[in-house]
Amino acid sequence: MDVTLQLWIDAALTLMILSFLYRDNPFYKFAEHLFVGVSAAYLMAIGFWDHLVPNLLGKLFPSLMSGVVPGAVGRSPDYYYIIPAVFGLLLLTRLIDRWAWLSRWALAFIVGGSAGFNLPRFLDSDFIIQVQSTMVPLVVLDPAGNLLWGASFSHIVLVLGVICGLVYFFFSVEHKGILGHVSRAGIWVLMVTFGAAFGYTVMARISLLTGRMEALGAWLATMF
Repeated sequence: MDVTLQLWIDAALTLMILSFLYRDNPFYKFAEHLFVGVSAAYLMAIGFWDHLVPNLLGKLFPSLMSGVVPGAVGRSPDYYYIIPAVFGLLLLTRLIDRWAWLSRWALAFIVGGSAGFNLPRFLDSDFIIQVQSTMVPLVVLDPAGNLLWGASFSHIVLVLGVICGLVYFFFSVEHKGILGHVSRAGIWVLMVTFGAAFGYTVMARISLLTGRMEALGAWLATMF
């Protein structure tokens, strides 16, 4: 595609999306539907060639897929892959009202299997590692035995912040007195955490906006 034509299409779609800042309009809907449709088609093609072909067709029909799937030459068929193929076909029964109930078997297997396989990973990354990261020395010394004030202060703030955050979610006792003060400190810790996460998300969106502005700048440069 010609570079100039590509810049014009890029700028036109960007302006269509930005037109939503004024109000909802047909131009925005066209760009939105185009983006969703192209994304769905692209992900479907990637899923077919990167997952379905090597992981299913390449296992069941290695001789036919020898020119497409690396390492399929000389491999014997793995017929037990017929089981996931059947479950995959059952998912398509969702499109037929009469047989739609059959898709529940595949969905139940997907949900249950995903939960079981992901539980150890999430338990390790979202629980055990975070607990280990909180178990830090409150007093940090360098190899010479000198106190590192910055690192020590950081560790103390970390441990106290975690304790205050946990106390806020301790509802067995009414939050009064010292427990109430600690709980309110936990609220501040949670707000700072949510604010930092939101700020990170905003910065990511700002980077996308910067890219769109650069694209519009390149488009305007072709006109003058």
